[in-house]
Amino acid sequence: MSEALPGERMEDKSLGELVALASSNISNLVRAEMDLAKLELKADAKKAAYGSTMFTIAALMGGLIVILLSIALAYGLVAAGLWHWAAFLVVAGVYLLLAAALIAFGYWRMRKIEGAKRTRRTLKDDFTMLRHRGGSDVPAIED
Repeated sequence: MSEALPGERMEDKSLGELVALASSNISNLVRAEMDLAKLELKADAKKAAYGSTMFTIAALMGGLIVILLSIALAYGLVAAGLWHWAAFLVVAGVYLLLAAALIAFGYWRMRKIEGAKRTRRTLKDDFTMLRHRGGSDVPAIED
């Protein structure tokens, strides 16, 4: 493939050599951009892994805190005069109601997912326009 040398003039090159040089430069540019993107994504993946590890440790600690606070609440109810089994059942019932409310809220949010309705519609319109070419002299694209 031809390459532009420092002392060489571009005006002396043929059209084929110029096209080959441009193609080579574009290939090199695309390759360099892909390498840069890989490096950036690798660095971001490391940061995301570190961050998710910290979130996981925090979630584990939060779970332990919830367990300890639940036991404390149950013993607080025991101190208020409830039997041990009843106090722990009350705490479990509170968590059952909370879980049911979260499930209902999650289900309600999931039902609102539309599945890229606008994108599907615009893509369908684009393909229809390309197939028919609205009255121009250019022939329509056939399937």
